[in-house]
Amino acid sequence: MALIRDNRGALLASNLSQYLAGAANTAGTPIDTNQLVSIVNQFLGTGEQISADMTTISNGIYKKFGALDTVVNRTQIVTSGIWSGDTGSLYAFYTSSIQVADNSGKYYINVYNLPTSSTSANVQFSVAYGDYNGFGAPTLGQDQSSLLSTTAVYYQMANVLLDPGVNIFQIYSGSTSVYGNMNNFYAININRANYKERLDPGNISLTLSGSRGLVTLIDDSGGTGETVTTAGRVYNLVSGSLNIGTSNSASINSAIASNGQGFGLFYPDMGVLLLNPLALSASVGYELAAASSSVAGVYQNLTGSKALIDTMNKGGVTPLTNDGFVARRTENISTSHYFVRANNREFNFSNNPSFVTGSVGQFTQTLFEKDPHVYITTIGLYDDSNELIAVAKTSTPVEKSFDKEIAIRVKLDF
Repeated sequence: MALIRDNRGALLASNLSQYLAGAANTAGTPIDTNQLVSIVNQFLGTGEQISADMTTISNGIYKKFGALDTVVNRTQIVTSGIWSGDTGSLYAFYTSSIQVADNSGKYYINVYNLPTSSTSANVQFSVAYGDYNGFGAPTLGQDQSSLLSTTAVYYQMANVLLDPGVNIFQIYSGSTSVYGNMNNFYAININRANYKERLDPGNISLTLSGSRGLVTLIDDSGGTGETVTTAGRVYNLVSGSLNIGTSNSASINSAIASNGQGFGLFYPDMGVLLLNPLALSASVGYELAAASSSVAGVYQNLTGSKALIDTMNKGGVTPLTNDGFVARRTENISTSHYFVRANNREFNFSNNPSFVTGSVGQFTQTLFEKDPHVYITTIGLYDDSNELIAVAKTSTPVEKSFDKEIAIRVKLDF
């Protein structure tokens, strides 16, 4: 911003009019923008003069980005912890007595990072028990108001995770070369807002500790192959260690439990783990055994799922052992970079009302006219209609004057 006062403004207008009139009176004579700049510069002081390159110098509050000022449509892969606060490990697990007592507790149990009395408590995941035969929930013959919850959970998972025409899950049975039916499971559903796009295979670990022992489950994504279904990738859950804090890669101790059963399945793109009760009961404790029948008034989700959550709490005693529930997410982030360049002749004045005074807009300080110093704190990005669409803040005020040029990169992630 430069001000031309007194009779110099009238003289500038006269000179510009004479030049434009002369060009207009000569047919075919183009208007030379360099000449226009030269006329204007005669009335500007040192440091105020504008460049003949009108595409790179701005004397207003807006400056259009040039072809070399933007880098758009870049994609970055970002990984972070999935639990509240972007942490990667969860060591304590809490439930809501109100939710458990509600009818929804017969289907699933929400697990929180803190006691539900805390305002910072958030649902991290839910646990549900499903059974192909409907065991673990009263039949309609035993209870006409029965919700048949275990059947509903099993088929809901089958509809979401299995390919069309397949209605039962398959896991290791006896060896890694033989598969058998998984007629029941404990399903762990990660909160959708937590895992966002997908979980990160090779970075998930769940430690359970019960009456028969302790087991840490990881996925076998470090192997040579993977299975892909309509629900995305699927891996087997195995006993092993991520070896966090060491230079070693994840290690697999056993792909099957002592009874020959596979531990379960992992669907990273859906945020779901399916745990095999037969393997858990052999490795962790009998309290995690599968339901073998239907009994009036007994819901396996209220007993087995709560027992599973208890074994998680026992498996996550201390952060020092890197146990508990460890998981990370992966996202593809679209990124655009905008390089905001302020030439030494640009943005040296302020539109703040305190910058000028009086009815004719005199500078508050005479120093502002020849040697102004302003500070950049905010950058606005506008569309072609000058509508503000994004705002960027600098970490500290950036000084700008006639002897300084500034380049600030604004990064947009979406």
